Amino acid sequence: MKHVDSSENKLKSLSRKAAAWCIQHPMIAVSLYVALVSLFFLVFPGIDFLASGLFYSASAGFSAQDVAFLRDVRHLGPFLVRLIAIVCVAVLIIKLLVPGRPPLLPLRMPVFLLSTLILGPGVLVNLILKNNWGRPRPRSVEEFGGDLPFQPVWKITDSCDSNCSFVSGEASAGMWLVSIVFLVPVSWRKPALAFILPLCVILSVNRIAFGGHFLSDTLISWGLTLLLILAIHRLLYVNEPPLVSDIRLDEWFTVNGRRLQRTGRRSLRRIRRAARSVLGKISEN
Repeated sequence: MKHVDSSENKLKSLSRKAAAWCIQHPMIAVSLYVALVSLFFLVFPGIDFLASGLFYSASAGFSAQDVAFLRDVRHLGPFLVRLIAIVCVAVLIIKLLVPGRPPLLPLRMPVFLLSTLILGPGVLVNLILKNNWGRPRPRSVEEFGGDLPFQPVWKITDSCDSNCSFVSGEASAGMWLVSIVFLVPVSWRKPALAFILPLCVILSVNRIAFGGHFLSDTLISWGLTLLLILAIHRLLYVNEPPLVSDIRLDEWFTVNGRRLQRTGRRSLRRIRRAARSVLGKISEN
């Protein structure tokens, strides 16, 4: 009994040390995660078939895609992403239009959220990986009723031309929502994670159930997106000095907002003068 307790204590101690190390070295930890997950699926590609096979039947295919509720769930992720992006853009535009007023939020927040969204789910996932790696989606491969051969992770092929399976865009967008956790007060971070992480899992599993992505597409997408978020967070918040500060952003938007106002006033005066000239000529005739 004492031996069992001792082993459990050692295991808990190792777990705490591993967690502490990951917190202290997050980028290295996530890089290792991506490497290990990639290696695992290269060595055991059959796990992808097992995971997708849970949602497939020879008679109905990937029938989850025919369930209205699950289709609505799929749209929840893009809706939240668009909503947050619109709010971020609005904060920046309002600061430009009303440069003399303090911004609605510290400007690094919308800059951080928009840059991670554009560079992560936008450029890295959709523009680079999905459009160039050529991995067919599960519903397109021979094992699940399609006519294309299965391709392992990270293998560049011509089996798919664009918007392919590797990696998952929805999984990336779901993981991108975690970027909000980096910006909320410390006391809110655990509740925010408790909401966002299950949502990320639900959105990602939903795509596997639809035959849209393999399990490996999802797990690797999570790691790559989180790695990019951590890199930009380091540039904007961790490094001293940061790549750009709230004060410098405020100054830039204030200066350019006032310049925009002056340009707008000059343009308005020119339009008024042109309108008076045209009206004068009409009245003379």
